[in-house]
Amino acid sequence: MANVILTGDRPTGRLHLGHYVGSLRRRVELQNSSKYDKIFIMIADAQALTDNADNPEKVRSNILEVALDYLACGIDPEKTHILIQSQIPELCELTFYYMNLVTVSRLQRNPTVKTEIKMRNFEANIPVGFFTYPISQAADITLFKATEVPVGEDQAPMLEQTVEIVRRFNRIYGETLVEPKISLSSNAVCCRLPGTDGKAKMSKSLGNCIYLSDEAETVAAKVKEMYTDPGHIRLSDPGKVEGNVVFTFLDAFCKDEDFAKFLPDYANLDELKDHYRRGGLGDVKIKKFLTAVLEQELAPIRERRKELQKDIPYVFEVLKRGTAAARETGMRTMEEVRRAMRINYFDDISSLY
Repeated sequence: MANVILTGDRPTGRLHLGHYVGSLRRRVELQNSSKYDKIFIMIADAQALTDNADNPEKVRSNILEVALDYLACGIDPEKTHILIQSQIPELCELTFYYMNLVTVSRLQRNPTVKTEIKMRNFEANIPVGFFTYPISQAADITLFKATEVPVGEDQAPMLEQTVEIVRRFNRIYGETLVEPKISLSSNAVCCRLPGTDGKAKMSKSLGNCIYLSDEAETVAAKVKEMYTDPGHIRLSDPGKVEGNVVFTFLDAFCKDEDFAKFLPDYANLDELKDHYRRGGLGDVKIKKFLTAVLEQELAPIRERRKELQKDIPYVFEVLKRGTAAARETGMRTMEEVRRAMRINYFDDISSLY
């Protein structure tokens, strides 16, 4: 069996550090590992329309923003197919068939769906497309026969639902679909990076993001306003590291060698944390260190993005080629699905009588 990766993002805005540490950085590592036969990264515009149906221009314009972020971060179109979801009609067909394999009560129990509904204040006015997006996501994964799906921890319930659908389909129609496995970052902090305000999740809608394309001065300003320890008022006060967003970001980004470059008073992050806990270390100093660490990471991405913006036709050609390659794979899978379901009527005329 081929080793295949499928992952992606909704194009509702520029990508931020939460996307980067949660999955994007790992995608680049996996892409360059030479362990995979195919890698598909989807710009999930159809899924984004489930709660942006009245503003399609927002979704349309952000397709380019997401593609630029992918390429700037190191996604290589020679190794990875970047595709646009809505341009693969087989996904709609497969989603429709899967709807017959999932109950309303099962969707209502999906923790990710419940969280998203609450966050968007949908209550009883839930668009049907949004409510059923776990089914759509199962189609995304299985159409390309993904064996591995690198996502953030919050998406684990979606993968569980996909596995349920695969098992039920194969039980009813015969072994056809591939059961995927989730791939989480080995760094627990990277599974869910908090917002700059200390909220549980970095989110565009909450306005607590640092974007990959933010200019250096913008990043510095956002770090300066970061939530730390409200009880750490004076320099001499002992401080809490747990729940302190600055230290959470340092857990996700800094390396021992960064101290020699930017903060030579300490050998590593453990020493810095110990000093903060004892007292005598101010928030300004650690925020300046974090700013330097982030700038080191983001500057090359920012510069590559600016270069890519000078050749937008190239970016769209990458999307066009990636989508065409993905559709080839999807069409082959759908032939197998129709055959398994015995709805390939004109391929097998004898089945009609």
